[in-house]
Amino acid sequence: MVTALLIVDVQNDFTEGGALGVVGGAAVARGVTEYLVDAEYDVVVASRDWHDADNDNGGHFATTSEPDFEVTWPVHCVAGTPGAEYHPDLVADAVDLHVRKGQGVPAYSMFEGSTDDGSALVNALRALGVTDVDVVGIATDYCVRASALDALAAGFGVRLLTDLIAGVAPGTSADAVAEMADAGITVV
Repeated sequence: MVTALLIVDVQNDFTEGGALGVVGGAAVARGVTEYLVDAEYDVVVASRDWHDADNDNGGHFATTSEPDFEVTWPVHCVAGTPGAEYHPDLVADAVDLHVRKGQGVPAYSMFEGSTDDGSALVNALRALGVTDVDVVGIATDYCVRASALDALAAGFGVRLLTDLIAGVAPGTSADAVAEMADAGITVV
């Protein structure tokens, strides 16, 4: 068994004080870093929203009306800005593969992005022989959910580590965890 840790969007704009900060986001950054001290993974992957600055990213950014916080969002995680960077409490040195997603289009799952060398994540994981993944990060009810479900659909064994996630809202986060469990993801 070859295992990977998938760290979803632990970025400044998704932690407290960011453009779309969630309660507990900074704690996730610290928790993942502490977890990696003793955890052993063959591969550590981290994704970042990496949106274009000069357009609405396929309708993802609300530029002509108020965001609805379901399909349209305030401007966030613009490529090259401090908001798009990993939270400073996340140990980025432990990351083997960096994934950027949402470059000009809406993208929630890290499997919609590409690695630094332009590879699709699923291809990179398969090339490394990965069979199983653990998923952590932000936000439970959006990008964590989408990434975990896409990992499962790609044929990986998937575990969700609930001590290392934070969501936008309690209700939608609980619904997302239940949906992932119902789909066959192991909730730990």
